[in-house]
Amino acid sequence: MANFVDPKTGFCSKTMTFHSLRPPVPLPPECAPISVTDFIVYLLNSSPPSPTAVALIDVTTRRRILYPELISLVNNLAASLRTHFGLSKGDCAFVCSPNNIYTPILCLSLFSLGVVVCPANPAATIPEIYHQIRLSKPAIAFASLDSDHKIPSLKYGTVIIDSVEFESLMESRSEKKKQEGIKVNQSDVATILYSSGTTGGVKGVALTHRNWTATIAAGYSLRPVRKSPTVAFCPVPLFHVYGLAYSLRLLATGDCLVINGGGGRFDMKKIYEIVEEYGVSHVALAPPLVVTMVRDAGMMEGCDLSSLEVISCGGAHLSKSKIERLRKRLPKVQLAQAYGLTETTGRVFATMGRHESQIEGATGKLMANCEAKIVDPETAVALPPSKPGELWIRGAFVMKGYVDNEDATAATVDSEGWLRTGDLCYIDNEGFLFFVDRLKELIKYKGYQVAPAELEHLLSSHPDVVDSAVVPFPDEEAGQVPVAFVVRQSGSNIDESEIKHFVARQVSQYKRIRRVIFIDSLPKNASGKVLRKELVELSSATSKL
Repeated sequence: MANFVDPKTGFCSKTMTFHSLRPPVPLPPECAPISVTDFIVYLLNSSPPSPTAVALIDVTTRRRILYPELISLVNNLAASLRTHFGLSKGDCAFVCSPNNIYTPILCLSLFSLGVVVCPANPAATIPEIYHQIRLSKPAIAFASLDSDHKIPSLKYGTVIIDSVEFESLMESRSEKKKQEGIKVNQSDVATILYSSGTTGGVKGVALTHRNWTATIAAGYSLRPVRKSPTVAFCPVPLFHVYGLAYSLRLLATGDCLVINGGGGRFDMKKIYEIVEEYGVSHVALAPPLVVTMVRDAGMMEGCDLSSLEVISCGGAHLSKSKIERLRKRLPKVQLAQAYGLTETTGRVFATMGRHESQIEGATGKLMANCEAKIVDPETAVALPPSKPGELWIRGAFVMKGYVDNEDATAATVDSEGWLRTGDLCYIDNEGFLFFVDRLKELIKYKGYQVAPAELEHLLSSHPDVVDSAVVPFPDEEAGQVPVAFVVRQSGSNIDESEIKHFVARQVSQYKRIRRVIFIDSLPKNASGKVLRKELVELSSATSKL
């Protein structure tokens, strides 16, 4: 097979498959009982950080946790959760909190017990949280004080993360060993994250310990040799696959993770101050914050950003013009873009090192332990380099499936393990991935996925709405915003503000409809499918009137 693989592109002309050009990364035998936590501890033991190395820093409280203390807190908490609540393998824990220095500790403790971690957006509405809880069926919840009221009664109740009770669970030493009688298999589910997938409403993505081990191992293998540890700031939400994967990889390499405890909105000025104060070398950002960096140059004035080496950016597409402007503003800083999905445990293509970060418009090369195909969406024929088609992914990163949704799983992952991403891309003659457009109908608002079907379902429940369709509209700050086309009931005078308010009361802030266009009828094909492309063009035309 190797004779058919192009060493420049990784493309095999015999199988029409792209293989990773990065060195293969060994993974534990699949039969070995190893949790995500076991694997991270193994990596830390194989290349021990200094006893004085800082693992976690909370910007809000200024608390610093060293690596020996981190391991101790993880073990203490795991033992306490078994002793006080009787948590056991297969239970699920719902985690609803803004970024917090304790979240990584909690996740590692739960992983070591074989408890499924289900992180959720604390900004979600009560109906959204109830839907997620119906999917994940948690036995216990861990929530911030201001999210506690959204959580229904659960078997073991709710523990407030920012409380004395949680602190005592971490600090108390238990004689009961956390791993006593526990055997966590790599095929066991480690997390349930929420995604709209390639179609439809919110689904629970089941990711296994093997999935997380593979993504951590791939990142670990590519870590550069440094004179001093990486100091990374992660303002990206830890309930998102991007933030969770980023934080776990950092801790596995013995580096320092800076977290802005308490969450909430904060501007680029605050990020610049954190970079300066803590000597941050790496920062993970969503595209909207990169856009802000480019647009509001004045915020940088007076800030010492000399420590900054790499800006990681993922979650949504970043335009070439924004990349060019960022490079002019920070010429010594690498922009490390990546492509991935919740269903692929985060990134499967990534830019590593200065050379790869200079390739204009590319989102990197295929990661180790992964294969890709570019498939013609009409004929399902696999395509060679430089030909655009739907990106398919196969490998150790691909999810186990959608929770209690075999139909959606089968529609996304085929019998040979290929995951259809729903994205139109091509891989060039150097093996770099280029994103072209979305085949799926999802709207990407500030890195979040907004499913038109969910909003259309809400609109159809309004008595004054006959028909509706939601499409994306370009927005410089957010990337895309939802625009609704609405057909009113005959004689109804419902206006735009009433429609917006009706939806806003029932969804998270990022899902809100930003504009309403009233129309006599929706354009549809013979089978009744809405012609969304025509609506996108119409929304652009009406915005210019």
